[in-house]
Amino acid sequence: MLTDEITIPNHVVKEHVYKTTERAHYIAFWVGIVFNILWFVSDYFVLPAYILPFLGFRLGVSFLSLIAYLVRKQLQIDIYTCVFIIAAGISIQNAYMWSVMDLPHMQLHTFAYVALFIGVGMLVLWDFKLLIYLLIITIISNISFYLINSPLSIGQFLTNGALLMLSVSIFCVYLVINRYRLIFNEVKSRLELEQSKKLIEFQKEQVDEKNAEILSSLRYAKRLQEALLPPKNLLDSFFNTNYFILYKPRDIVSGDFYWARKIITTPKHGEAKEYILIAVADCTGHGVPGAFMSLLGSNFLHQSASEKDINSPAEALDFLNRKIITRLNNSYGDDQIRDGMDISLIAIDIQNKQLAFSGANNPVYMIREKKLEVLKPNKQAIGNLNNDILPYSNTTRQLEENDCIYLFTDGYSDQFGGPKGKKLMRKMFEEILIESSDKNTNEQKLSLETIFNEWKGTLEQVDDVCVFGIRI
Repeated sequence: MLTDEITIPNHVVKEHVYKTTERAHYIAFWVGIVFNILWFVSDYFVLPAYILPFLGFRLGVSFLSLIAYLVRKQLQIDIYTCVFIIAAGISIQNAYMWSVMDLPHMQLHTFAYVALFIGVGMLVLWDFKLLIYLLIITIISNISFYLINSPLSIGQFLTNGALLMLSVSIFCVYLVINRYRLIFNEVKSRLELEQSKKLIEFQKEQVDEKNAEILSSLRYAKRLQEALLPPKNLLDSFFNTNYFILYKPRDIVSGDFYWARKIITTPKHGEAKEYILIAVADCTGHGVPGAFMSLLGSNFLHQSASEKDINSPAEALDFLNRKIITRLNNSYGDDQIRDGMDISLIAIDIQNKQLAFSGANNPVYMIREKKLEVLKPNKQAIGNLNNDILPYSNTTRQLEENDCIYLFTDGYSDQFGGPKGKKLMRKMFEEILIESSDKNTNEQKLSLETIFNEWKGTLEQVDDVCVFGIRI
């Protein structure tokens, strides 16, 4: 085989990988030094009581990292180790900050911690041992500072940031390992191709391997995304078998997501009530960008359900809108991010058969005795900065037995197909729902899926599809 005839030693490949990525790591090091100090400004506004310890930690981490950089030749360390020192220092620093924060501040700071590991996953290429060292340092420092300082219970600490941070850190370790392997293989292929044009077939095999690794990473990301969706046993406990979900991502991961939770309201006046919350959202884009946005949306919806001052779907969407706008644009400075989502959110009082709805560009359909009522949303997407931000409105309805409620995204009606290759359109989608509304929910799902597949035919799916149907 050609791969046996021309082989580049691994140590030669590693040298070329380091030279190829060395400049990026110099940039990453200085970005870490500068931004770690600049973020002190946010410390002043978020938790001024700890401004001096936070400043001391930041200056100490940056100073020690800078000293290591300046004497790296004497210490016989490279730029990759210098980047590891600043990353480990910031991780320990963030663990200390977490440990002295109350619950709201911890939730805000979670994304600063997540940003560290996302930055590591995107910018650095380390050997496996450095990644494991960083993960161990992160876990030990969080446990230690939590035991010393934190006023929160273990449950509060885990569910409001620690588990999310740990999941993202493990996923980023996985990404760095795969990126290192991909770049290593790419450099090796290039060196071998420079020695002989006979390695064209070998290059093809390498490309296939890379594609397989990328697909493997995406499938892993899909499993992580599916873990955020409500499990079947939870939905069964809410609705028994009187519901269906038609969920068809266009790519391996999806920009559409659905969400469910049971809550007890905490109104200032009147009695507390138990509600089932259901949401269906269509995030900007699809694939990996949409999947990351769906992670933010799901997390903020869970936060809204825990806020004592939020007692309606409209208030929940106001909260979600503020969080998305603030989080995205605080993270990117002066560059405004216009990504967001369309969403419909309902709250069902099963005992009293009452429905409350609020939507951002996404309506909800209610069908009673084959008559369709459209519950209209606000014409304002979540995270949209084009217009003045207005509060979302609330719509309520009294429900009757056998009423059917449908939450959905636009992926179903936007699908091209049919005899003339046109869009299915919203009107036909409504007719399908009306026609099947007297069937049980399993038959409704089968009808929707069969018609969609027949309409699409051999054409590609153009968007993510999500339809959530409930029978009262």
